[in-house]
Amino acid sequence: MPGILVDADACPVIRIVERIAKAHDVPVTLLCDTNHVLMSDYSDVKVIGAGADAVDFALINLCRRGDVVVTQDYGVAALALGKGAYAIHQSGELYTQDNIDQMLMERHLARKARMGKGKHHIKGPKKRTKEEDEAFEAAFQNLLMQIAAEHHPAEEK
Repeated sequence: MPGILVDADACPVIRIVERIAKAHDVPVTLLCDTNHVLMSDYSDVKVIGAGADAVDFALINLCRRGDVVVTQDYGVAALALGKGAYAIHQSGELYTQDNIDQMLMERHLARKARMGKGKHHIKGPKKRTKEEDEAFEAAFQNLLMQIAAEHHPAEEK
């Protein structure tokens, strides 16, 4: 099975990803910028020089067909899907060829609306709940099991 790439800057599900990946014996690479240096006993941590979208570009450069990308960035997800990878949001929602265009359009329209208001104060994210972690965990586990089944179909007797 290919690996898991995590857009790890401010990612709240890193430990869940690592625990499940370890149970499935799947390698994980955490990508972060110099402002979010991480340590891990399981994952390969790649610290990417600071710069707008530097981590995103590094992740996509590493991404291969069949990899799993964990990101909250719709643009990164779209690029990963284009390379034949799977992509999942930290909420547990899977990015697919069927939903990514709509997500990108909604992001564009929301940004345009924010800019048009003249007020640029953006509230920080709300506190993550246990239910959100459980939803991600279930979706991530299901995705890995689906990929494993696709790569190792049951042998016929």
